[in-house]
Amino acid sequence: MAKTVLVINSGSSSIKYQLVDLESGEGLASGLVEKIGEPTDGHYKHEVNGEKHECEEPIANHTIGLKKVLGFFKEFGPNLDEAGIVAVGHRVVQGGSIFPKPALCTEEVVENIKSLAVLAPLHNGPEAKGIEVMKQLMPDVPQIAVFDSSFFTQLPAVSSTYALNKEVAKKYAIKRYGAHGTSHEFIGGVVPSVVGKPAEGLKQIVLHVGNGASASAQISGVPVETSMGLTPLEGLVMGGRTGDIDPAVVFHLIRNAHMNVDELDTLFNKKSGLTGMTGYGDMREIHRLVAEGDEDAKLALDVYVHRIVGYIGNYVAQMGGCDVITFTAGVGENDNIVRKMVCDKLAPFGVKLDEEKNETRSKEPRVISAPDSSITICVIPTNEELAIARKSAAIAEAGKDSYGNTVND
Repeated sequence: MAKTVLVINSGSSSIKYQLVDLESGEGLASGLVEKIGEPTDGHYKHEVNGEKHECEEPIANHTIGLKKVLGFFKEFGPNLDEAGIVAVGHRVVQGGSIFPKPALCTEEVVENIKSLAVLAPLHNGPEAKGIEVMKQLMPDVPQIAVFDSSFFTQLPAVSSTYALNKEVAKKYAIKRYGAHGTSHEFIGGVVPSVVGKPAEGLKQIVLHVGNGASASAQISGVPVETSMGLTPLEGLVMGGRTGDIDPAVVFHLIRNAHMNVDELDTLFNKKSGLTGMTGYGDMREIHRLVAEGDEDAKLALDVYVHRIVGYIGNYVAQMGGCDVITFTAGVGENDNIVRKMVCDKLAPFGVKLDEEKNETRSKEPRVISAPDSSITICVIPTNEELAIARKSAAIAEAGKDSYGNTVND
């Protein structure tokens, strides 16, 4: 009998989900719930066997949304009662220092996830709500929280520590937690087989670049650096986020623009990055504008690449070299222009791109650098859902997590 895991990613007004077959690693069905709690009609989309089933109606809350999702599975398939479901895996952005590994969703675990919302206010609250709803709707199926920050709990203190007053940092738990850790760990684990080198001693940089973007440096599969910090705001330029910016910009805008905390939060997280510079957060639109001669778009693209190259240089120096650089996520997997711009900047250091391989679209992991390139360049599709499913299934089948919680508690 097949074994599956239902993977859920709950946002404040949306829910993404996928039913993952553990043997094949494939998504058997996936979907999206949008505009939860908004005055306009919400939107449901359920995809299975290449067919899309959609409808629009008011979605008052997450409970109504997830009940409808379970109804889609019953109506359009796969029927969850017959799908061999072993767990529901929930993506949770922030585990802080509390959760270095995935956890069974006991009441205490859910309360801890809520408490960590101070570090991820846009994410942890809705994710906790999604867990609570699914525990009610599927009480006999283990609910597992898989944390985006867990992988980066391994960061050395020199990487995770801010040069902030130590009493303030300790009191308010201010340090670099990172994000996208599930993706970085997944890619880092796949790279050795793609390049045909042992994982031990391998120095690699993973570029998870899409609407959200982050970089990591790994040695022997263990992270030594990452670009995101206390929150996902730090680091690379993103669709709507500034990435790195002088903290004094906050003081300047408070004093001169009279902006409050909420306005600054929205400005930095949603109205900046590519969106703030061009009006578009989608890199495809940026390329269109560049082709039309739009100077703002050209500058935005250059800034985007400039920041990536800066992090690569930093990480190569910190690791004392680099064997592999991997592009993943929306832009990394699909945008040959950005990949070429980055690699061209690295050409003086012996990086050589195979132009034909770079321009060939494929969903398969592949090497796109020339044989004599000083660093191997890869494109590897990320699969956070599969990673979450595998981690969730491991706990469900073991009957316990690393914290002493058992499935039958």
